[in-house]
Amino acid sequence: MKKSLLIVLISVIGGVAAVTAAVTAFLIFKEKQKKDEEELEHYLDSSIQ
Repeated sequence: MKKSLLIVLISVIGGVAAVTAAVTAFLIFKEKQKKDEEELEHYLDSSIQ
């Protein structure tokens, strides 16, 4: 009984860690994409003037 509870607990913790890592990677990717777009917009505005 204790062994199966431990396996379930480890599985749940691993699942939560995987979801957290995926969400963090997605947020970092979106933030980098936003920053790149802002830099491109600034570059294009500067080159027009």
